[in-house]
Amino acid sequence: MSVSREAIVVLDFGSQYSQLIARRVREANVYCELHPWDAPIETVLRLNPRGFILSGGPSSAYAADAPRLPEYVLVQGVPVLGICYGMQLLAHHLGGRVVRAARNEYGSCEVELVGPQTVLFEGLRREGSRIRVWMSHGDRVEAVGPGFDVLARSANAPIAAMGHRARGIYGLQFHPEVGHTQGGPEILRRFAIDLCGCRPDWTTTSFIEETVRGIRQKTAGRRVVCGLSGGVDSSVTASLVHRAVGDRLTCVFVDHGLLRAGEPEQVVGTFRDGLGVNLLTVDAKEEFLDALKGVTDPERKRRIIGERFIRVFERAASEIGDAPFLAQGTLYPDVIESRGPERQTAARIKTHHNVGGLPEDMSFELIEPLRYLFKDEVRAVGEELDLPEEIVWRQPFPGPGLAVRILGEVTRERLETLREADLVLRQELGDAGLLRGSTASHHPDQVQQAFAVLLPVRSVGVMGDARTYRHVIALRAVTTADFMTADWARVDHDLLARVSNRIVNEVPGINRVVYDITSKPPATIEWE
Repeated sequence: MSVSREAIVVLDFGSQYSQLIARRVREANVYCELHPWDAPIETVLRLNPRGFILSGGPSSAYAADAPRLPEYVLVQGVPVLGICYGMQLLAHHLGGRVVRAARNEYGSCEVELVGPQTVLFEGLRREGSRIRVWMSHGDRVEAVGPGFDVLARSANAPIAAMGHRARGIYGLQFHPEVGHTQGGPEILRRFAIDLCGCRPDWTTTSFIEETVRGIRQKTAGRRVVCGLSGGVDSSVTASLVHRAVGDRLTCVFVDHGLLRAGEPEQVVGTFRDGLGVNLLTVDAKEEFLDALKGVTDPERKRRIIGERFIRVFERAASEIGDAPFLAQGTLYPDVIESRGPERQTAARIKTHHNVGGLPEDMSFELIEPLRYLFKDEVRAVGEELDLPEEIVWRQPFPGPGLAVRILGEVTRERLETLREADLVLRQELGDAGLLRGSTASHHPDQVQQAFAVLLPVRSVGVMGDARTYRHVIALRAVTTADFMTADWARVDHDLLARVSNRIVNEVPGINRVVYDITSKPPATIEWE
């Protein structure tokens, strides 16, 4: 992104809600990036931040090994907002006192707004001096430093909010980014716009204009290869690159044998025949299956698939000639979960094939226009680009495909089993109007992602009065706004029964179907 854009930087101290802070700021149309607290100073300051938000985290500010407050934060002279651990860190560094609370405070609670009026809480006081908030802490601020006012308190936290108006430094013990906090998005909006002075100009239109201009400058008249899967991420990427370079773009669709039923034909029909995209298709089924033979570890699967993709793209580029750039639909959640270079100290959740799975010796320079966008932002860009609804709202599908929905070794037979079971689930949800992307109607109970998983176990059953010992299919359906958090979908029991009945009767080798009722967190949406 351009360094001229006004931005807020969120420094991540390990909170499970850190990504939500960035999301809420962007919802106020202010650009925001999330970086680990110990990111290189040049990485953070290249954004010319107009303000900093310090996230929560599991540490104690007074502990010797606790993450510390980077010196540059206060030196910049811009507003700072500390949330939970971030507030405690500010208090600890600026003359206050942080101690272990008499008891933990988790979940919804009430805080009383006290002290002088502040722009952060403007509007909330008109509704009353007490608001419902979301707490999650074991330490508390017991005394504020010089120049700070106490702005809120709760039954367990005598200082639930603090502020130094002259320096523009504020702290909240509660989490405004969580939906349970009354007026939380407004608090963050007022910090970014009213206190930091950011203009709310982070829009899909401005993003498209800036991105197309940047791609055009970067490529300088040379050709670009774009990995196209048919999903919204790669489709939006292809559309943005095409706007920038026109006919110098060649999209490459790799049929690696790990796709869902009917997808190769759908992708070719939509992009080559329907949209007139310059599309090169590569049949690499045997190459991918051979590379995955005997592999059961999910991280190794992702790395193998990432490398195979690059090798196929390199061969395609050599046929095209003078194509040094590879465009791909990497998203911000991919970077976050893969612990990319921007998140050196964060825990790796899983390696995404297009981030940590890329080979070090690849010959391409990457173009990743969506690298700092969340999924819902990508969809908004897709709609602004006038992409067809069936593309914008297509069911998300991981780059490694069915390989990471087969727990254990990937074989041709296991792929066919999973493909058939997954098709049954998608057909039934689609026919019921519950699968966004399968229908233009917007059923209130639509799920954002649904799929089947083939488990590496067998179970005993009885079919036709005979004992069976067959495989197990797990069904997964979730509702989510941004795919960073998700809840399991409360699908009608009769529909689930119908799906189960069809799978055990129509899919050879399956005698048991289970339904995943785990949210994210603690689980991820995918099983591998």
